[in-house]
Amino acid sequence: MEVKMKNVAVAVLVACSLEAVANENEWLVPLGPPPQAAPRRISGGESVPPLPLPATPLRRSERKRDPSPPKLVTKVIWGDTAEYKFENGHVAQVADWNQCPSDLQQILQKTSGAIATPYGSEAMSLSTFHWDPVKSPVLFFSGSRTIKFSDKQLEQLRAYVLRGGMVIADNIAGSPYFYSSFKKAMEQAFPENPWRELPLDHPIYHMMTDVTKVKYPKNLSSDRPLLEGMYVYSRVGVLLSKYGLGCGWDDREVPFLQKAVYYDVNSANRIGVNIMAYAIGYANVARESAKPELFGALDEKHPTDEFVFAQIRHEGHWNVHSGGAAALLRRLRQDTSVKVSLKRVPVQPGKDDLSNYNFLYLTGLDEFRWDDAALNSLRQFLGRGGTLFINNGLGLRTFDQAVKRELKRLLPDAELKMIEPTHPLYSTVFKISEVRYTPAVQRLMPELKTPLLQGINLGGELKIIYSPFDIEMGWQGMEHPLALGYEPDSAAQLGVNLVMYTMTH
Repeated sequence: MEVKMKNVAVAVLVACSLEAVANENEWLVPLGPPPQAAPRRISGGESVPPLPLPATPLRRSERKRDPSPPKLVTKVIWGDTAEYKFENGHVAQVADWNQCPSDLQQILQKTSGAIATPYGSEAMSLSTFHWDPVKSPVLFFSGSRTIKFSDKQLEQLRAYVLRGGMVIADNIAGSPYFYSSFKKAMEQAFPENPWRELPLDHPIYHMMTDVTKVKYPKNLSSDRPLLEGMYVYSRVGVLLSKYGLGCGWDDREVPFLQKAVYYDVNSANRIGVNIMAYAIGYANVARESAKPELFGALDEKHPTDEFVFAQIRHEGHWNVHSGGAAALLRRLRQDTSVKVSLKRVPVQPGKDDLSNYNFLYLTGLDEFRWDDAALNSLRQFLGRGGTLFINNGLGLRTFDQAVKRELKRLLPDAELKMIEPTHPLYSTVFKISEVRYTPAVQRLMPELKTPLLQGINLGGELKIIYSPFDIEMGWQGMEHPLALGYEPDSAAQLGVNLVMYTMTH
């Protein structure tokens, strides 16, 4: 097979050595056929203006274009192109960015069919991309060789994601080159956001169909899907598939690479439809979360009778819902006479002085662990009569398990117990006997109508309160598809009662 390479003007490919280049070049092979042109439709003889008059009517022989669906994804043009001449004389063109040319078109078509709403795509280089998440909510990278970005491109990618965009990358053949280089590049762009393997109960695996087991045709003995992400507040802002999805989206496997690792057609399509549905479903969350929020300062002197929303920082993803706390604090001002600081204050037990706070808030989406200094600081805080409220962001199992483990380390002799419906917490401001949960909770526990809160009593008073379902999401007032939580009205009433209980006990 003869291979001729030519450079693309927008290439971001980089190589470390001639040997590395040779190894990488083995991965640049055709993985799928070029996309077919969309069928063209001719009007059958109507002469109706497509726009209000004075638009010119169509003549019988004119071709009518289907209306363009809204753009959901921009596929990024990058890298090199190659010309392959096989022994039978057939010549094939292949590009780093487009090894399976039909992948994105096919999965968007399948997603549009599943949700009964059409969505479109475009192909564009980063040098010409508009960087507007409203015009194109998703940037999609695909490839198998090393990808590298300039500092300016990394800054632009970071700003795009923080303004509400989502970056999705498919390591289309399971190559070690694309996977490792893309991960490192995003670590440069988002140094504060570590990569996390998404747990199987994450909404992205369940948007349209439940995907907890998959098949890999070769080179991997596993039945577990693997998606890695960087959280931006409650959503996944950057998503990477270590193993190939795109050829499965085009209903084919990878014929020319013996080392390839990829999902079978069924698994790839189910994951792909879920990913696109997630991008659509969380687009509003992404845009709303991008709005700036005020934070307080640690050295700020608060009046002793003013309620301060102090939130615990930890090494896990601690900042889940932008604007959620501020919405609750505004509700407190509206419904009570409590003096409220409208800024939340981030604190780190073991490093920051907690003596000025009588309320601490902890939330997260994944694993966290307190060191000995943090545990001692929290014990002193509770010993002074402080209240710790813990909220499970999106209701994920990983955070739930971490909370229960760390509480056992914090208070070995204490036990989390259900807070009874008659507890004063449920009547300090609003009398709460029933609540409304998100649809995901209703499907999971259809009989549940009462609040589900757990707690630990210290000295006869309730001092640790834990919500296994997300309350703060309700304070924020936005729909988070498939999240386990409370609807906004119920969440707001529970939050107001909880703060008032903290202020009076």
